[in-house]
Amino acid sequence: MGESSPTAFAGGRGGAHHGGVETSRRHSWRSWERSARVRIVGSLVASVALALGVSITLSYLIALQRLDERIDRDLSQEVREVIAFTATGIDPITARPFTDVGALLRASIERNVVGRNETMIALVNGHPYARSDQEPPLRLDEQPDVVARLAASNRPQLSTVRTARGAVRYGTVPVRVPGSPEAGVFVVAVFRDLERAELNHSTWTSAAVAFGTLALAAVAAFAIAGRVLRPVRLVRLAAQQISATDLSRRIPVTGNDDVAELARTFNGMLDRLETTFQTQRQFLNDASHELRTPITIVQGHLELLETDPSARTESLAIVMDELDRMRRMVEDLLVLARSESPNFLRLSEVDLEPFIDEVLDKSRALAPRRWYLDQRAEGAAILDRQRITQAMLQLALNAAQHTLPDQEIHLGTEVRGDQLDLWVRDTGSGVALSDRERVFDRFARGNAIDDDTAGTGLGLAIVRAIAYGHGGTVVLLEPASGGAEFRLQLPLHRPPKDPAAALHASPVEMVP
Repeated sequence: MGESSPTAFAGGRGGAHHGGVETSRRHSWRSWERSARVRIVGSLVASVALALGVSITLSYLIALQRLDERIDRDLSQEVREVIAFTATGIDPITARPFTDVGALLRASIERNVVGRNETMIALVNGHPYARSDQEPPLRLDEQPDVVARLAASNRPQLSTVRTARGAVRYGTVPVRVPGSPEAGVFVVAVFRDLERAELNHSTWTSAAVAFGTLALAAVAAFAIAGRVLRPVRLVRLAAQQISATDLSRRIPVTGNDDVAELARTFNGMLDRLETTFQTQRQFLNDASHELRTPITIVQGHLELLETDPSARTESLAIVMDELDRMRRMVEDLLVLARSESPNFLRLSEVDLEPFIDEVLDKSRALAPRRWYLDQRAEGAAILDRQRITQAMLQLALNAAQHTLPDQEIHLGTEVRGDQLDLWVRDTGSGVALSDRERVFDRFARGNAIDDDTAGTGLGLAIVRAIAYGHGGTVVLLEPASGGAEFRLQLPLHRPPKDPAAALHASPVEMVP
């Protein structure tokens, strides 16, 4: 069956309609593909965005805590240094004790380096006396409420005050000089909200970069998702273009990923479907052809009954014979149809010695031949007793059809390891070389010697289905003495295969 192009399905009569359906299918696929891509990329972006949001938030909270800890650590360090400096009371320039609180506080400010968003103030008797040279974000010494609060400190401490520039974290050290009535306060302050503003800015910048990168990644992921979904689109299009008359569509496979494996699996399914449909089509053709002949014969003789009453008895006999043949054919077809069902077999333990004796006794009634038992296996096997009996009797009948009354037919059983062999061997005409490839096909018939026992051409197909249902096979041998040997090779205890696969199995193995 040749490869069909996609346009072939829209051709012929009603092509416009099919074209419209194809266009609708494409639009439906594109809508589905876009929806799938949006869902895939959307889920990915949402997951990553959530992870980014959580990580950025946690990082910000941790950085904020560390910032407050750093500010308090720096203020505590400044306070300790001032306490240590003022405790000595010695002017480092003159090497004499300070006699003035203002001079001591000014010296404390000058010996420190003021950081960004930081300021130092000296208060004497509740009034601003000096401050650090660097211009602060806000002159705290010009804020009366702040000055009053700072001047009220009577011990070293860390605290926070609200200002027009946000929260200010400060440390104070009360200072006195022996012999001087003046009271001074050293103040070091950090504008905490301005420090936090810088942290906020860096956090927002990082978040903008991260989410901008995520947006670019989403665009790239959307394009990549389209490439990943392309084989799925090809599977869908192939499935839409498959019809009962054309199963030749296949999907090109590239790579070894999961999507490529999906395409291979789909192609394998199409291969099996095509084989199944071809088998069913051939089966229907053969069945209709085989049934047409007896129906024509019956119809012709029934018409003759009215014109030739003298031939009534003969015509009725022919009609009954043809109807009986049709009945046998229908029964065989039903057996093959049942072989596809799970309950085709009813397994049980079968004692092999009496079993082959029973089969031999039943075979002798089929035709006057010289029947022999070659070998009788001992033990038991898991079989469907009735189905195996049916298969063996069919092989015996087949042997009788290809032998003369004085010729021999041999039956036997043998256990080899985990395998059970059952065979029927005759000394007749054998199987012609031209018939070996089709001997197990439905409605295939060889050149039977005894035409009176000719069957429907379904017997050996039934044998194959029974053997395969047991998990075994059928082997056609050509003995050195002539004739033919059909051998069933079955597992003793292994669970059976799917019996439906017997109808689509490869041709029977033939061993010369």
